[in-house]
Amino acid sequence: MENTVHMLRIFLILVVFVPIIICVQVKKYPLLMPNVHPNHDELYLCSPIKVVPKKSFYIVGFEPNATMETAHHMLLYGCTTPGSNQPYWNCGEMADSQLDSSIPRASPCGSGSHVLYAWARNAKKFELPDDVGFQIGQDTQIQYLVLQVHYAHTGKFKDGSTDDSGIFLLYTEKPRKKLAGVILLGTGGAIPPNSVTHMETDCRVYENKTIYPFAYRTHTHGLGKVVAGYKIREDENKQHHWTLLGKRDPLTAQMFYPVFNKDPIFPGDVLAARCTMQSNRLTYTHVGATNMDEMCNFYLMYYVKTGTPLDMKYCFTQGPPYFYWDTDNHLNNIPDKDASTL
Repeated sequence: MENTVHMLRIFLILVVFVPIIICVQVKKYPLLMPNVHPNHDELYLCSPIKVVPKKSFYIVGFEPNATMETAHHMLLYGCTTPGSNQPYWNCGEMADSQLDSSIPRASPCGSGSHVLYAWARNAKKFELPDDVGFQIGQDTQIQYLVLQVHYAHTGKFKDGSTDDSGIFLLYTEKPRKKLAGVILLGTGGAIPPNSVTHMETDCRVYENKTIYPFAYRTHTHGLGKVVAGYKIREDENKQHHWTLLGKRDPLTAQMFYPVFNKDPIFPGDVLAARCTMQSNRLTYTHVGATNMDEMCNFYLMYYVKTGTPLDMKYCFTQGPPYFYWDTDNHLNNIPDKDASTL
């Protein structure tokens, strides 16, 4: 009987304390705006942190500290060098008449730009799969992390109040077996008045690496109706087989969602995305940084089982009226209806 009680106590200790030990391995770092005062609409502000040198860390999750009433969207960049060494700076593309000369102006990254995470429309906390992480610090190009917050409307700050929107980074120092990466697909271009327009991009994976997709995110401004992303593989007869990776109404919560298909993407495969945009406006809408401009973005998050993530971080085309899938003569079997309907 005593042995049974003793074993039960050991079991209870393991049940209670082992999860705590496991949880302690994942730490939380607050990457937040340093109580900034956004003083005009459509303001982009960036704030950096330097990663501890000669040490590797692995980001395994993102916990947003923001609401869509304050922040239009947030991006987390990994940089080799930051755009500025100031505590924060203007990192948008505003007209000169709107610039506040008291705030330094620079790009998010000075060199080595990587998008690691994006948030909008009250997206929830996001955690990576088991044993997957973004490696930063030693032996990587990511020596700084830069938070960018887009303040589309700043009326709530007219009373002099400040903001600390940002992201709590979940990280560990324990090496991950699978390293994560992100490819951002997008376009430039313009949307004609009173039209339905397809904004499209595609890029071939040339690097000798196999990637495993696990999450996707879509982003447009107000004119977006559907955003879809695909993997395209060519057979021996030069026919293209399109595999849907993700598709969504971009005006729902803009968080990362599980991909529709987790099959590996091999060297030679093509990644493609389409944003279907509907405009009832009387003038052209151009791709740009403000809320009244547009964007077409499809983020694909993936991991590699060996080696490092792809050097390819971005896949952009000029967009309409200069680029479309059906005028790109190397594509066939285009899923025209599927790519534009939910």
